[in-house]
Amino acid sequence: MSVYFKPLVQHGSTRPSGAQPLAGQPLWFTHVEALRRGAEPVIVVASDVPSDHLSRLTQARADIAGLDMQVPHIMGILNATPDSFSDGGVHSSAETARAAAVDMVVQGAGILDIGGESTRPGADFVPADKEIARTRPVIEAIRAETDALISIDTRKASVARAAYEAGAGLVNDVSGFTYDPDLAPFCAAQGAPVCVMHMQGDPTTMQDNPHYDNVLLDVYDFLDNQIALLERSGLSRDLIIVDPGIGFGKTEDHNLTLLRNLSLFHGLGCPILLGASRKGFIGSIGQEPRKTARAPGSIAVALAGLSQGVQIIRVHDVAETSQALRLWAAVR
Repeated sequence: MSVYFKPLVQHGSTRPSGAQPLAGQPLWFTHVEALRRGAEPVIVVASDVPSDHLSRLTQARADIAGLDMQVPHIMGILNATPDSFSDGGVHSSAETARAAAVDMVVQGAGILDIGGESTRPGADFVPADKEIARTRPVIEAIRAETDALISIDTRKASVARAAYEAGAGLVNDVSGFTYDPDLAPFCAAQGAPVCVMHMQGDPTTMQDNPHYDNVLLDVYDFLDNQIALLERSGLSRDLIIVDPGIGFGKTEDHNLTLLRNLSLFHGLGCPILLGASRKGFIGSIGQEPRKTARAPGSIAVALAGLSQGVQIIRVHDVAETSQALRLWAAVR
């Protein structure tokens, strides 16, 4: 039976004997929660974790496209779509998208995530040529203005290729490289860093009664398997980011379970991206029906993720999140 190890993360400059660094960050742990399917969790000391797994939990992550993964980064969301759940139609022209991107970089975003196909619950499929027409001019306009890392949010190889030619440097696939078999080989051939996300189903159906045997371990196993697929395609693990896919084929309880246990995913040996900004569960728990008014709840979730060692926070409200992150870092 497989055993999974979730670090019990702590912080502070004074560390007890045997404390282990978490992914090379200032955070650390002395104990882990050992998890097995169908069994109660058991707390064990970190030194009892098998050496290969402990190494993945503790080793510093390699830089991603020049970004130091020992410090947290903000990924700003910029959707060139008419129907995204929160900002659809706002950045539909290259000029408005360029201006918004420049503002995000000034406000503190180190990565800009450009999408041309809505992945909100119930969203319809967008043909590749339409997705390229939406995203390529936007990426070209942004690249002319800033050296910030541009991410293309797509599940299609042809869209990624066009984005890469236009100046993108990271591929963020919400399908976790399950949709287009040509996408992983393309990324490997370019040596392009990627983000592999978990999603149950597809955007059209993903919220139709999602079900898991064990959401935490099922998501972990999926990401582990997809990392192996990417490595077989020729992509180094040092170029892979993982995203548990908050809100993508998950109920509110599923989301909260993943958020409470994010540190488990450090066992994959990759940087972790957390994308929970303005999601529906933030509106329901925070009692805020207006999507654009969910910055406080989104920031609360982001800081909870950072406290578990998440390296990248994907957000709509860059300025507000940057301010919160600076205060969080100063206090800690």
